[in-house]
Amino acid sequence: MGTRRALHFVFKVGNRFQTARFFRDVLGMKILRHEEFEEGCKAACNGPYDGKWSKTMVGFGPEDDHFVAELTYNYGVGHYKLGNDFMGITLASSQAVSNARKLEWPLNEVTEGVFEIKAPGGYKFYLQNHNPPQSDPILKVTLAVSDLKKSLNYWSNLLGMKIYEKNEETQRALLGYADNQCKLELQGIKGRVDHAAAFGRIAFSCPEKELPDLEDLMKRENQKILTPLVSLDTPGKATVQVVILADPDGHEICFVGDEAFRKLSKMDPEGGKLLDDAMAADKSDEWFARHKKPKAS
Repeated sequence: MGTRRALHFVFKVGNRFQTARFFRDVLGMKILRHEEFEEGCKAACNGPYDGKWSKTMVGFGPEDDHFVAELTYNYGVGHYKLGNDFMGITLASSQAVSNARKLEWPLNEVTEGVFEIKAPGGYKFYLQNHNPPQSDPILKVTLAVSDLKKSLNYWSNLLGMKIYEKNEETQRALLGYADNQCKLELQGIKGRVDHAAAFGRIAFSCPEKELPDLEDLMKRENQKILTPLVSLDTPGKATVQVVILADPDGHEICFVGDEAFRKLSKMDPEGGKLLDDAMAADKSDEWFARHKKPKAS
């Protein structure tokens, strides 16, 4: 198995202006790139929608060595119902805590020095009030699971993640592909995992040659494949190959070929301006608000 790395988490956002303000002004992230699309993604990156949408990548640094957020915006969709699947992203940044206080963004201290804060749409983030111990402030993504043992078999034995911590009493486990990468935290809950309408997606990269083998493995193990190996085009940029999987609780997992993704994910110095221009023009897109509908299931 070649080198794999954690890339990003995908959020569906209903209010681009407030969301951009949260990630830029509160968390202190940068707009890494912004892209507009006239029709839905072949791998349902924007969810079950066919119409115009946009993708904005935000993070503390380049995607080559930082875990980032992908903000997908479907024109005309202003709200997504949250489930209990996404439990939060934890990051270390005293600056973000300071920014939130200055901007009077609600903070709730859940344990000493750790503050819960919500992005527009209700997505939870946990801010540790100190400087990051490494170059990337994002430490972990926490997802809910209904059967920790079953999930560990999937993420560790099938997807090859290392188990860093495991506590059966608290039904918690911490996994990752490398010590210096953002970790995946699995937290057991009672009852089933509900993804509702805001369901997210976590993305990883692997050498492109591994994608067919990964798909074959999931077929042999009778695991769910949401999107078989497919090529995704971004106008004027690299074409990447992806396979979209689902774990035992239905969490969406994107594996993308690393070589092409590194070309696609180059930082765009015009990214912030492109987003600002799109938000300024959004008011004229009333046709999409009237006509945008989910894809037929």
